[in-house]
Amino acid sequence: MWREVLYELLNLVGVLLAVFLGFAIGFERKLRYKEAGIRTHIIVCVGAALLTVVSKYGFGGDSADSARVAAQIVSGIGFLGAGIIMFRGQKMCGLTTAAGVWTTAGVGMAAGAGLYIVAVGATVIIIAVQCICHIRCRLFLPKRFYHLNIVFKNTQAESERIKELFCVEHFNSLVIRRDDGCTVYSAVLNTDKEYSSQRLNEIMAENDYIISLERCDQE
Repeated sequence: MWREVLYELLNLVGVLLAVFLGFAIGFERKLRYKEAGIRTHIIVCVGAALLTVVSKYGFGGDSADSARVAAQIVSGIGFLGAGIIMFRGQKMCGLTTAAGVWTTAGVGMAAGAGLYIVAVGATVIIIAVQCICHIRCRLFLPKRFYHLNIVFKNTQAESERIKELFCVEHFNSLVIRRDDGCTVYSAVLNTDKEYSSQRLNEIMAENDYIISLERCDQE
């Protein structure tokens, strides 16, 4: 009896380790005000560790049942991650957090399986990658695009001049109409270069064929 109690206490070590590892990952996420914080990561990590212990030792050494229960952890966390992902306007949010929760479940599985060094090492790697990728370096910063709504007269080759001026290859949402015998283009330009209001005023002053120019930052 005491041997069985001691054996279960040893298995409990992996679950307790999962608490600390889930806390470490969740704490980093909380510092960045993400949707899933400390409690979510702890519960996911502990739950994965507990299910791994049960799947490994709760079926009398039946490897088929053990593998079946452990496999359901991955698919179950996938549904949880799907609930974190959402769309705000045209932008997808929560994808990295959902991936982090899914990976945290893997850390919990490693802890529950007794692979303590792997679990700790994976936690360090996850936190290190998150911290490094949040360094404000051009290499890690996502490219930001701006929308420019432009209306201009196209009598000769003004459309090509516009492309050269704003360094774009084509127009989006192009509308062509006739106004007082002139061809008027209305289009949207997508550019990764930020133009100040002063610079836009200068461009309009230098090019009298431009009727209007409006910058709309991407949401």
